[in-house]
Amino acid sequence: MTGGRRTQAERDAMTVEIGYALVSAAFVAAVLFGAVAGPALLFELPSVLETLLVRGALVLAPVVFLVRVATVLYRYRQESGQPSQPGRTNPDS
Repeated sequence: MTGGRRTQAERDAMTVEIGYALVSAAFVAAVLFGAVAGPALLFELPSVLETLLVRGALVLAPVVFLVRVATVLYRYRQESGQPSQPGRTNPDS
């Protein structure tokens, strides 16, 4: 993955990682939205507090989604095992 063509296995691994990043980010964002906006939707709260909780959840959920996707994909890129010197595949070579 140092600029040459990727193998089918490498492309498949990246596809799986992108899918995992999107699904896990959607799950985390949904849980966060439920935790923040849930009380406003379930209980009778003062109008100002309801508005604050729902709007706060609407702001935080997409931010958490994007941060989760970025960190999963960044971590995958770091763990992809790129050689430290181009052309070398073994530290002893």
